[in-house]
Amino acid sequence: QVQLVESGGGLAQPGGSLVLSCAASGSALRSLDALGWYREAPGKQRELVAHKLTGGSLRYGDFVNGRFTIVRDNAKNMVFLQMNSLEPEDTAIYYCYAQSVGGKNYWGQGTQVTVSS
Repeated sequence: QVQLVESGGGLAQPGGSLVLSCAASGSALRSLDALGWYREAPGKQRELVAHKLTGGSLRYGDFVNGRFTIVRDNAKNMVFLQMNSLEPEDTAIYYCYAQSVGGKNYWGQGTQVTVSS
């Protein structure tokens, strides 16, 4: 099993920045491949924000447009999401997620990000 705990959400003004953190723990850490973030806005489907594979490959959601950066620290089993130039449309619950090499998904409890003036 893998447990994921997020932190760092909150309120930001348009144009502002936030950093999300996620700590992974558990007996199946060595089986993890992807580690990253999804988000879910009210009335919308959950969508990929960014993930990074163990081998280093990165993928970002189309809406990111260079505003967000994912950093993965394999030694500490953590993943971070630096979010800049935030827009009201970025308001959502952000979920840390992990996927094992066998395709099993794990989810954190989510952290609220609100972008508003």
